[in-house]
Amino acid sequence: MARTGGKKPLSPTQRRKLEHLELCLDPSVEGSGTGFDRYAFVHNALPETDLDEIDLSTTFLGKRLKAPVSISSMTGGFELARKINRNLAAAAQELGLAMGVGSQRVALEVPGAADSFQVRDVAPDILLLANLGAVQLNYGYGVAECRRAVEMIGADGLILHLNVLQEAAQPEGNRNFKGLQARIAEVCAELGAPVVAKEIGFGISADAARRLKSAGVSAIDVAGRGGTSWYAVEAKRAAQQGKPVGSAFADWGIPTEEALVQVRAALPDIELVASGGIRNGLDIAKSIALGANIAALGQPLLAPALESADKVVQSLAGLIGEIKVAMLCVGARDLAALKKAPLARRS
Repeated sequence: MARTGGKKPLSPTQRRKLEHLELCLDPSVEGSGTGFDRYAFVHNALPETDLDEIDLSTTFLGKRLKAPVSISSMTGGFELARKINRNLAAAAQELGLAMGVGSQRVALEVPGAADSFQVRDVAPDILLLANLGAVQLNYGYGVAECRRAVEMIGADGLILHLNVLQEAAQPEGNRNFKGLQARIAEVCAELGAPVVAKEIGFGISADAARRLKSAGVSAIDVAGRGGTSWYAVEAKRAAQQGKPVGSAFADWGIPTEEALVQVRAALPDIELVASGGIRNGLDIAKSIALGANIAALGQPLLAPALESADKVVQSLAGLIGEIKVAMLCVGARDLAALKKAPLARRS
């Protein structure tokens, strides 16, 4: 049985989280086809803009960010995850970014696992989001558990993640998504903190987004196809357990670009996060021009976070620099101008 640095044996949920972490470092679970390559900015050879004066600041969920970037929810529940989360959070604090933690179900079930999610001492000022799987609202969780997740880490809000295909492929999956909209609405009405609805890599359609907004969510993270494939992750885990699930759904999902455009057209005023295969600053600049308020990424920061907070800062600082270069090359002095920058769709 797996152990955490000589401490108590891992619970089944903790062991699954560790397996997820290990598999996310495997390049074979990376997807492709975000859709951002379908677009190109119109280059401005005379931008009348100073790179050093470009302003990336924005507000999301009422909190000021120095750049339109969030660190996606990834992990938690065991000692190595604690190191990763604290390095990510320290980098977010230094750069003035947002961050979501991994699913806190394990911390509600396993005494002592909460500290792997607790990062406020190294990141007192960031926009920090707690996280639970929405489907758990059909398996005994309610407003009380959601509130505990928020209070556990001193979060500013809660992510309810939607992971239908992952649960279907996961050997231990929870597969009853019936009646979930009403339960999400109850959480939104009673939690007392903003709720973000987030997919995990298969995209949110316009119809689903409308229903989520009617349930009361404050923001939507479209988390489209193109980044880490949680179907591939669970397929590998199933194969290791002698329960192969095949590859029929390897290309399932709405590309990130398509989900973003669909949801923004359907809901002009809701706060939107673009995630799913975001890998550089140009992807983020395109996301903003296509209607996102901010963009989020996770997997590219995992290896740096295993080393140090400084390595995460270096990675994110490079990405932020790329956003500024893109803005210089289209003559956008701030994010409001970037939203209006010409973006041509390639045939």
